[in-house]
Amino acid sequence: MNTRSAPFAPSLPARNLVVPALLACYLVWGSTYLAIRWALESFPPFFQMGTRFLFAGALLLAWVTVRGGPWPSLPQWRNAALVGTLMLGAGMGLTASAAQHVGSGLVAAFIAVVPMLVCLWGLLFGQKPGRMEIAGMVVGLAGVLLLVRGDGFAATPAAIASLAAATLAWSLGSVLSTTRSPLAPGAAGFASEMLCGGVALLAVSLGLGEQPHWPPQPLAAAAWLYLVVAGSLVAFSAYLYLLAHASPALATSYAFVNPAIALLLGVTLAGEAVSGAEWGACAVVLTGVVLIFRGKVAREER
Repeated sequence: MNTRSAPFAPSLPARNLVVPALLACYLVWGSTYLAIRWALESFPPFFQMGTRFLFAGALLLAWVTVRGGPWPSLPQWRNAALVGTLMLGAGMGLTASAAQHVGSGLVAAFIAVVPMLVCLWGLLFGQKPGRMEIAGMVVGLAGVLLLVRGDGFAATPAAIASLAAATLAWSLGSVLSTTRSPLAPGAAGFASEMLCGGVALLAVSLGLGEQPHWPPQPLAAAAWLYLVVAGSLVAFSAYLYLLAHASPALATSYAFVNPAIALLLGVTLAGEAVSGAEWGACAVVLTGVVLIFRGKVAREER
């Protein structure tokens, strides 16, 4: 398996960074549900995603250059273009576009299928999940479905197709990044994927004729900046790190946790009411994640 180093602490052993990387994906990506919604007030979906990843990728590559690190080679840029187009261009772009027309519950349900899709794609490249990890994915998916039950599952065929294509593209890109199309080591690889994905997203934005509202609303601008720094530089880099240093089931367990984090933030920041059944669903989600983590530990102890 590829052993990319972490972008901000390359001297630390890989296993020491798995838990912090998981927390970054759980907490930060869980909060981006709300941030994306706020940013949409001034920045249309593909433009928002494209500029977000271009800025983040440029900052990260500048950091690599200042530290004297090598830039990706031509084959690594080619891999970054493929993986970035799949994960960011198709995965995040289509999800953001569909989210304008469907309820958040349906989006969360589709995202919760990603861990299983990653494992299915991984079977083609020799990545086989353990029984405990499979059980954790099933329990986690059940918890998400309980959590979003009745939360606006009506959608047009086009929106359903967009979400299906997004999850397939994201999961395939996740597997390719550590198998057939590896990125450059460490931060250079993360930066190249964000830059290539950002270009793909902006190309779609230009083709659709998206126009941002200028000057942007202060809340939208703050949300966009949060997405650049926390959502892209921190959380997306952490996810790519997990793909290289953890099992696919553990790396993609964010898909179960993020809806629960979004629920907690809705209660805290938006004053939303939460029922006892929803808190129970969060407990089911947590159980699924614990099973996946225990499966990883059992695998390492063999």
